[in-house]
Amino acid sequence: MPNLQLHQLRVAAVGKMVCDSFKLPVNERDIMLACLFHDMGNILKFDLTYFPDALEPRGLAYWEQVKEEYREKYGTDQHEASQLIAREIGLSEEVVRLISLVSFSGLQQTLKEPSFEPKIVEYADCRVAPHGIVSVRDRFIDGRKRYLSRFHKQADNDAHYDALTEAGYEMEQEIFAQCRITPEDITDEAVAPLIEELWEYPVA
Repeated sequence: MPNLQLHQLRVAAVGKMVCDSFKLPVNERDIMLACLFHDMGNILKFDLTYFPDALEPRGLAYWEQVKEEYREKYGTDQHEASQLIAREIGLSEEVVRLISLVSFSGLQQTLKEPSFEPKIVEYADCRVAPHGIVSVRDRFIDGRKRYLSRFHKQADNDAHYDALTEAGYEMEQEIFAQCRITPEDITDEAVAPLIEELWEYPVA
């Protein structure tokens, strides 16, 4: 879907800005490919009636059919589907692993990763809201209602959410301790030219 394409391009643009300013060696290609393809199965979780503008010009019926084809081919779990699609298009197992780690609920585990590649991919995703680049703080505030609505014990899950967001903030600090830019340098205006370049990013 066009909005999903744009989301993945924005995430990749954030990842590229971090990689281009990173002081330590990282595998930029793995990071870029993971960012560009990390949400390929996400149509499976969408209520398509919530995205009327994103359905044009093909319309609701077309995208409902695509969603059904995805369900038949890849199952109902969007995370598993993204990994299956990544393998199907020939991405490496390391890129598939990076894709598998992209999850808000996995922030604490990703923070423990010994390398920076999964942290940069996860962080890049944390910087992109539905309508553009935001701070991690704004992203976490926006996600709080959706995350907590899935649980019944509010107090316990408030604490869990706070622990996850703290891991996100710590991840940001780790990354930018090794960067020549700051989080505030990453804006919609800054990533716009990178997005144009990334439409032509070579996959093979």
